[in-house]
Amino acid sequence: MTSKLSLAGLLALLLMPALAFAQALPDLGGKAVVVVTENAYPPLQFVDPKTGEQIGWEYDAMNEIAKRLNFKAEYQNTSWDAMIQAVSDGQYQIGMTGITIKDERKEKVDFSDPYMRSEMRMLVRADEDRFTDPKSFAAMTDGLIATQAGTTPFYVAVYEVLDGNEQNPRIKLFETFGASVQALKSGDVDLVLTDGVAANGYVEASEGKLKVISGPLGTEDFGFIFTKGSDLVAPVNAAIAAMKEDGTIDALNKKWFLDYKMGQ
Repeated sequence: MTSKLSLAGLLALLLMPALAFAQALPDLGGKAVVVVTENAYPPLQFVDPKTGEQIGWEYDAMNEIAKRLNFKAEYQNTSWDAMIQAVSDGQYQIGMTGITIKDERKEKVDFSDPYMRSEMRMLVRADEDRFTDPKSFAAMTDGLIATQAGTTPFYVAVYEVLDGNEQNPRIKLFETFGASVQALKSGDVDLVLTDGVAANGYVEASEGKLKVISGPLGTEDFGFIFTKGSDLVAPVNAAIAAMKEDGTIDALNKKWFLDYKMGQ
């Protein structure tokens, strides 16, 4: 097992080349940039239950991007269903909450290059034994699935798990992803679909009350969103490329998806 000292040394080595890349990146002159998130997708972004601090993979990544580009990230929160329109309207300059890159969304906002690829997974209670995959869930007559309208999980639920009817009464809509997970825990619904990273985060935090079943239902690329025509897109893309090249992205993945234990 890697010791804390050797791991720290490894991360230091990974991050050292960042200095060289940073010199070639645009300098945004220390200006303030308003970044909005939902704080509902651990370990991407969430509120630490012990400290109340906003933390996660995306916060670390955005803070690193801000450092390299010399801007000040000012974080605000909003619900998922309001986020894309709010960024489109210019209320916020950047949005981050594990947002899947989709052509129809590009009509309202600009996307960064992908910073992460994830897979859609089935999140259920730990004692669930009535179904084991999408086919057996669809065959049930009373199983309920929780999701948020207009999200990738919503469309996967409708068109890949159920019957293609967006008004199917087996779909229960919630305003936030966190609320849908609470409904799952309490037994009000039976299934939540989410990207693999968020699913793993909730399983880690559930103290054995949740699990992931079946295989992936497809892949999706995540990107940050911007107001159309934003001059922040190119600099952020350059920073993402540098962070991939010098190992920073890999280090963040290890920190949040391998080392970090939610709730400990």
